[in-house]
Amino acid sequence: MTTPTDSVRDPAFVATPTIEVDDVSKWFGQKVAVSNVSCSFGPGVTGILGPNGAGKTTLIRMITGLSDVSNGTISVMGHDPRRNPDVYRHLAIVPDEDAVYQTMTGRQFVEYAARLSGADRSRVGHAIEQVQMEEAADRDVGGYSKGMRQRIKVAAALVPDPDILVLDEPLNGTDPIQRNRLIELFSDLGKSGKTVLVSSHVLEEVERVSSRVIAIVDGRLAAAGSVQAIRAAMNNIPYVVRITSDRGRDLGAALFSSGTVDAAEVAGNQLVVRTSDVAGLGKAVAPAAKTVGARLLGFQPEDESLESVFRYLVERR
Repeated sequence: MTTPTDSVRDPAFVATPTIEVDDVSKWFGQKVAVSNVSCSFGPGVTGILGPNGAGKTTLIRMITGLSDVSNGTISVMGHDPRRNPDVYRHLAIVPDEDAVYQTMTGRQFVEYAARLSGADRSRVGHAIEQVQMEEAADRDVGGYSKGMRQRIKVAAALVPDPDILVLDEPLNGTDPIQRNRLIELFSDLGKSGKTVLVSSHVLEEVERVSSRVIAIVDGRLAAAGSVQAIRAAMNNIPYVVRITSDRGRDLGAALFSSGTVDAAEVAGNQLVVRTSDVAGLGKAVAPAAKTVGARLLGFQPEDESLESVFRYLVERR
């Protein structure tokens, strides 16, 4: 059991949680969907990352009370979401499924959500504006594209002004402009003090929308924290850095001599190096370039991306 002092130090936990997950498991017959997951969430945006079938949606369904836990406990705003319906005055979910009424207009759908939640109907227009659906609000949802349905579902979730917003693959089907707007919206909600959970298997999306990541692989908590912190903790795996130079081969040889490079590959003006000491490499590259008369045109650590982090997590399974 994690103590309060330990939990503040552990990146899987936050100091002021609105959602607490304690040693939670969920199984369906012989299939274990989530296994002994403990973490917490608080104000701001947290990305729940994992491949399809990793257990992300099952975890979300338990957090929102849509599914009971097989073992462990979940607390939302201090209450069990399965036992205290008052939780839903503070929480809203945008499911991945198309949970919409095809014959309703977008506005009617958001108005319906307002009635169900007891929200003031004056908030309907504002919620529609937040997702930029004003022009299509009076058309039937059945004629919407996938991206438009996603946005009207977000509007329906926002209409009661929830303290906690849980989003399961919310950017599916959205075009680049819609995606940027939604990412900006989720970020603004997090900055305003709301707890926003964004589940996705698309690594770039999670990286853009959140600074904190909870990674789920095979139903287990694989890693937690910032992308950079997770990568730094994997100190047994070399960093990959791409250096662009007009004399890549000579520069690579000079860096080998400095002792900061474990391996290198040259392709044209691209020098891809592996190093266990990326800080030392950063200090050595300029003097090495000067020694061989090379021009430095780029220095890009490739392993700071979630793509690399996620690949390492999957490989460690």
